[in-house]
Amino acid sequence: MFQVQVLGTGASIPTNTRLPSAQIVTINDRHHLVDCGEGTQMQLLRHKIRFSRLDSIFITHLHGDHMLGVPGLLSTLSLYERNYPLKLFAPAGMMDILNVVFAKSMSRLNFELEFYPTEEYKPGDIIFETDKFQVKALPLEHRIHCCGFRFTEINKRPRFDFYKAKALEIPNAYYPLLKLGNSITLDDGRMISPDMVMREAENPLSFSYCSDTRYNEALIEHIYGSHLLYHEATFQFDMLDRAEETWHSTAWQAAQIACRAQVRSLLLGHFSARYRELEPLLDEARSIFPHTHLAKEGFVYDLKEFA
Repeated sequence: MFQVQVLGTGASIPTNTRLPSAQIVTINDRHHLVDCGEGTQMQLLRHKIRFSRLDSIFITHLHGDHMLGVPGLLSTLSLYERNYPLKLFAPAGMMDILNVVFAKSMSRLNFELEFYPTEEYKPGDIIFETDKFQVKALPLEHRIHCCGFRFTEINKRPRFDFYKAKALEIPNAYYPLLKLGNSITLDDGRMISPDMVMREAENPLSFSYCSDTRYNEALIEHIYGSHLLYHEATFQFDMLDRAEETWHSTAWQAAQIACRAQVRSLLLGHFSARYRELEPLLDEARSIFPHTHLAKEGFVYDLKEFA
């Protein structure tokens, strides 16, 4: 399983239809939260995302619409009596903020918070890795330090093909041995090797998350070939001057990046509160990159759909 669920799509301030940035990346039933604006934990509850499966939090930068939900979420996890570590990847100042909040409220966490400052990583560095996936740092350009993230599957293995085994009339009792990579000898003398009953490993899937950033061609090599790219599209192109002034991107620019990086699909988000209707941003991006979608809060995007 490799899925992305959007929890917030708004920029700067919440509206009555859009909450600030937050997404859940789910890989093999474990959750990884990317950005955590106001209201994130309410969205987790609303969409029945189990807090107990949350393994890590990734914060791109320290503007409030991307991190103000962190203190409340951590406090809730503690009240839920979490007793195992949680990884937090964020700019160094995040710990200063948390320390002040917890000190002034005379609160403490009853679980270990493993903190990793993102300033310590260069673009392309692996900042987190398991035996199933890795996360690399992406170079974003914003008014303050900002780091994007690319999630990529690793160690994809051939999968057991039940139908091949049936066609070879292999008894079910031998399946576990073959799945473990062992060769077997059947009662009729036939030798069966694992490759005879395996399908080729699927290509690894990847998701790139690019929050607040101005148009940045340095991104292209780092997100190249992503199956799904989330890229901010705060403004339409007629507000390019405002985008440049605030170090944000237009929908047209996001599509240019997606096109040049040859990603499979583009997901637009981080919409300015000035836009009630988002179709014009979608049309603008699709004129450059047809495989563009608007991020919708609550929607689950299965990466296999973009393979």
